[in-house]
Amino acid sequence: MADPTPKSREERMGILKGIIEDLHAGADIEGLKRRFTHLIEDVQAPEIARMEQRLVEEGMPPEQIKELCDVHVEVFKESLERQKAPEAQPGHPVHTFQAENAALTAVADEFVAALEALGSPPTDAALVDAKDTLTELLGRLATVDAHYLRKENQLFPFLEKHGVSGPTQVMWAIHDDIRALLKKTRAALESGGAAQAVSTGLEAAKTLKEMIYKEEKILFPMSLDALSETEWAEIRAGEDELGYSLVAPGEGWRPAEAGPGQPPAAVPEPLSAAPGGRVPLSTGALTPEQVDLLLLNLHLDVSFVDENDEVRYYSATKERIFPRSPGIVGRKVQNCHPPDSVHTVNKILEAFKSGAKDSADFWIAIRGGLVYIRYFAMRDADGNYRGTLEISQDVTGIRELEGEQRLLDWED
Repeated sequence: MADPTPKSREERMGILKGIIEDLHAGADIEGLKRRFTHLIEDVQAPEIARMEQRLVEEGMPPEQIKELCDVHVEVFKESLERQKAPEAQPGHPVHTFQAENAALTAVADEFVAALEALGSPPTDAALVDAKDTLTELLGRLATVDAHYLRKENQLFPFLEKHGVSGPTQVMWAIHDDIRALLKKTRAALESGGAAQAVSTGLEAAKTLKEMIYKEEKILFPMSLDALSETEWAEIRAGEDELGYSLVAPGEGWRPAEAGPGQPPAAVPEPLSAAPGGRVPLSTGALTPEQVDLLLLNLHLDVSFVDENDEVRYYSATKERIFPRSPGIVGRKVQNCHPPDSVHTVNKILEAFKSGAKDSADFWIAIRGGLVYIRYFAMRDADGNYRGTLEISQDVTGIRELEGEQRLLDWED
């Protein structure tokens, strides 16, 4: 018999946590659903997020939560289905995310139908006939990367300021799973392997649509509950830099005036108007505008993380190799990387802080080229660690240089 006594938030959180822990221990999902129905009449999206956050804080790895994320949603699905979908005006970041989700869902359904039309079992001959259609649909699905980049670089930093980092780490890990599945599907289409293309393609579409469900039922309601109008305005201000998936932002939404206790949205002063004139440097002196122009014209991606592991600067060049947006400034650098690479980030920072190492180099293949990524420990005159400098450069053309070029090769 259901307990008719209303439960406090803490009691509800304890019940949710117990259900998830039992789920991870291998308990029967149908039994947990019945237990959930009896113990809690309803559950709100923010409570599920807080529950996942608490599990992370108590030591459960985000990867373990990710593995059972779909089962978590299944347990709470009936309650989530009863909740009214969040509404936002055109132009609001949530409205744009939702519009993208509607468009991506339609493309995913079309993609699945085209894959299933290859037959059972699918044949390589059928794939040849459908390859152009499937490649075009897959290309449209792959634009979800812009959707995820805005979540990772604009929305997640603001949620982290409100103490929500566990659920965002779980989602980012799933984003990377989807990216990998889409890449694997593309490779199968190019190689002509029908069975592999269908298998990975169906999995990619399924996982993508499951993420859409989590966004619509958990992430967006939680975010609207947690963030202020001022924060949404700051999120919107950095979105264009990262781009959109299949749709463009609408118009109409204007953030309300900041309420009591909320600071007004920050409007940066033009660098040319900064007080103090020239900044004295170790050699020479430059105005703030000249410093900014110099960094923007290095033709390198430059990022700086201070001694507290917080991102303080990135060069917003026109052709950045890795996407960045204003939302990462002030964010812990660990939260700016996918969960499966955070251990490498921490290893580098620990070696720099201890003085064991002063640099770390990587090179990776991206879009048919080679990118050289270098990290340097920055130390003051007394040898104290003051932060880490990251420099990334496309060295594809540099590797191809031969001989010498001593004369100007401009055409007259």
